[in-house]
Amino acid sequence: MQTWHEAIGAEKEKAYFQTILEKVRHERQAGITVYPPERDVFNAFRTTEFGNVKVVILGQDPYHGAGQAHGLAFSVQPEIAVPPSLVNIYKELATDIEGFQIPQHGYLQHWAEQGVLLLNTVLTVRAGSAHSHATFGWEAFTDEVIRQLDKEREHLVFMLWGSHAQKKGAFIDRNRHLVLTAPHPSPLSAYRGFFGCKHFSQANAYLQAHGLEPIDWQV
Repeated sequence: MQTWHEAIGAEKEKAYFQTILEKVRHERQAGITVYPPERDVFNAFRTTEFGNVKVVILGQDPYHGAGQAHGLAFSVQPEIAVPPSLVNIYKELATDIEGFQIPQHGYLQHWAEQGVLLLNTVLTVRAGSAHSHATFGWEAFTDEVIRQLDKEREHLVFMLWGSHAQKKGAFIDRNRHLVLTAPHPSPLSAYRGFFGCKHFSQANAYLQAHGLEPIDWQV
């Protein structure tokens, strides 16, 4: 199984999934701004094909500020200021990965193209209102995404930051995959153990131990 269509095509035909799309469509048609733009909602899947996934980084829901979200968790469009959580991710990378230079942008497309699935557990949000689509049903879908990756692939690295992401660890077989957990990189919690977690070097060591190319984390 190599494609998202094979892995979750049937899931997208289910009534609950069609209901999610209808709820989002209804808000857009009512003139409510929803992020990311419609064309970008499934960008994570478009950029990182099922058979190419090496690392999964789980986010919660998309950024809700203007122009930020483009369908890749934690990433923002190139011209947008780097959000605080990503600033902290870069700080950790600078201490964890030798030679990493902190970039002036927050565009993580380069990670996604190498096999880092940047997956939010909820794929849409109302402008200016965090978690506003948390009850739409997206998590049933993204839970199935995680289940399929767990079942059909092996030697993946899952980075689960914060309690919300860590709940998804229940679906993951730790004998087949590497599961790395830490507090969320948000300024509210990063100092509780996200800083110093060394997830990025651990991920690369695991990939190389299984004969896979490491990730070039520099963006």
